[in-house]
This record gives sequence, C-alpha cells and structure tokens, in this order.
Amino acid sequence: MRTARAAAMVTWVYAAAYGIPAVPVSIYLLQRGRLPSFRDLFDMYGGPWWFRLQLEHGTFVLLLMAFFGVTLLAAAGAWLLWNGSRAGALLCLVLLPVEAVFWYGFALPIPWLMGTARAVLIAVVWQFPGRARPGSLPELDVHRYGGGGRSNA
Repeated sequence: MRTARAAAMVTWVYAAAYGIPAVPVSIYLLQRGRLPSFRDLFDMYGGPWWFRLQLEHGTFVLLLMAFFGVTLLAAAGAWLLWNGSRAGALLCLVLLPVEAVFWYGFALPIPWLMGTARAVLIAVVWQFPGRARPGSLPELDVHRYGGGGRSNA
C-alpha cells in the first residue's frame, strides 16, 4: 500500500506546486496585463497558449482556472487512492491525459515527469494488489495491509 500512498503524495506535491499557483498567476495577469516571470528567467505558464495563440487575458485566466480545477480533482483522487479506493486510482489515471493537455499548453516540463511517476506507481499497485482473483481489478485495501484508519474487526 506504500506504493499507492507514494502515488498520492506525488499527486499532492504536483497539485500544490502547479495547480495552486494558477490562482495568483491569474490575479496577477488580470491586474497587470502580463504573466509574472520566474526569477526573470521565463513567464510562468507562458507556453504555446500564451505566446502562439495570443489569447485574450480573460480566456487565458479561464484556462488557468480550468487547470486549477483539474488539479483539485487529481488531489481528491489522490485522497481516495491514499485510502485504498480503486475509484481514486481510476480518477488519477483518467485525469492524466487531460492534465497533459494543460502541461503542453502552459509549457510545464516537470509535471510530465511527475505524471509518469504517478502512472507507474498506480500501475504497480494494480499489478501487485495482494490476494485477488485472477482477472479482477481488486479494491485497494489499505486496512488489510496495515495502512491505518478504522478496523473492520
């Protein structure tokens, strides 16, 4: 179950590092009419959607807020995964392609690595879930493996 929890932690770190900052970046853009720069090296979230498409500021803010929403869903999926839910694992996996569209559009290089790590960790959880019937996708049971929480005994 440590693997499922590792996937959840990677997801939370990603959501905190890339999803939450979308809110202050949006506010900055609306107030100043430009994206903030990161140590004068590059514009934050300034990928192809900003430079090539030349979107209106309001449209770009909507994209940032959509990304924030997707990362919130991923964080919720990670919470479910942490607690042993197969639905959480599925939610995290289903959201990855949606997140990848945002990573490309905002030119975010590190989330690609974090997303790959999340997918691999969840695949490992599925590959070695414990004692399950062959051919079934078992519910992830953190309690059976000493994951804490309430006891069914």
